[in-house]
Amino acid sequence: MGATPALVWISLVHTCLIHRSVTEDETIVCTRLPIAGREYFPILFARFHFIMMIHKKHYCEIEQESELSDSRITEIKQGQVANQDQDQDQNQKISSTASVAPSHNRLMILLSLLALYFLWGGTYLGMRIALEGFPPFFVAGIRQLSAGVVLYVFLRARGNPRPTRAQWLAAILVGGLLLVVGNGGVVFAEQWVSSGLAALALGAIPLWAALFSGLFGRWPTRVEWFGLVLGFLGIVLLNLENGLHANPIGAIILLIAPISWALGSILSQRLPLPKGVMASAAQMLTGGCILLILGLSIGERMTSFPAPRPLLAMAFLVIGGSLIAFTAYGYLLRHVRPALATSYAYVNPVVAVGLGVALAGEQVTPIELLAMLTILSGVVLVSLGRERG
Repeated sequence: MGATPALVWISLVHTCLIHRSVTEDETIVCTRLPIAGREYFPILFARFHFIMMIHKKHYCEIEQESELSDSRITEIKQGQVANQDQDQDQNQKISSTASVAPSHNRLMILLSLLALYFLWGGTYLGMRIALEGFPPFFVAGIRQLSAGVVLYVFLRARGNPRPTRAQWLAAILVGGLLLVVGNGGVVFAEQWVSSGLAALALGAIPLWAALFSGLFGRWPTRVEWFGLVLGFLGIVLLNLENGLHANPIGAIILLIAPISWALGSILSQRLPLPKGVMASAAQMLTGGCILLILGLSIGERMTSFPAPRPLLAMAFLVIGGSLIAFTAYGYLLRHVRPALATSYAYVNPVVAVGLGVALAGEQVTPIELLAMLTILSGVVLVSLGRERG
């Protein structure tokens, strides 16, 4: 900028002292103007005025461009500062959310596992007590339908969408496998076997879940295969027990029930079920209706009003076993691997046998203890094989 005035004055003097004229052949002839000529003063003044106007306009444009560039730079800097502040705020929010979400998920998973371990461990004795006042399929049907209606109405009142036709069909299939064959079969078998034996039979659920996972693309490893065989031997030992051997129907049902439950658990991760807790509500609604229809079709009837003891047992089954525990099971199936979701089967036999001995006067035979150790050993081997695989 410092050299510009000098250039302006040089061009000014040069322009004032040089007279350009155009000849007839359109060539430019430049002659120096005589300084002393009066007739040239008006021309000099006009040219001087013209040149000053041009350079004044040039300086104005330069100053405007400079002001615009300065304001633009200021805006860019302000925008960068604002963006940095927004990025910092977003990073803080993301980091806080990321730190809260895993801890929240871990807490929900832990609470869900505890609900399955202890509430479902107590449902075996609860089902046995409920059988004192209700027929077998009525026990399972009333339990599931009552919990399903309460949960469905609650979710719809909160604005959850109703399941679609495809989701209802998937709920019928999964609910039939889990609740009709699985849970209903256990209640039916407990007419002849103890609650501890029923829980032991369902201890094979993780074994069958590992096998069905292989059918969908991941076959068990050698350690898992060994665990499956060992768990099956435990089921055979249960059949050698007098309580099961005396009633082949109970033995067959307790063999089919864990297979059906494991298959339903694996399919629930692949079928188009409703989102969230609505999946549990739809399964309990459909499964409960099927159980009641099945009970009525085989002639089950309520001959008298139940006593307080079976009524309390039924209330525990509805609230603790279905509303809380079954909903927690659905949550685990959506958020953890099947081996962890079905790990309740390891603990339920211990809880069920302990409650049966303490509250119902049930006896544990040496064969039952051996069967318990065999089944649980097979389950542990399957879990170890999954971790290594």
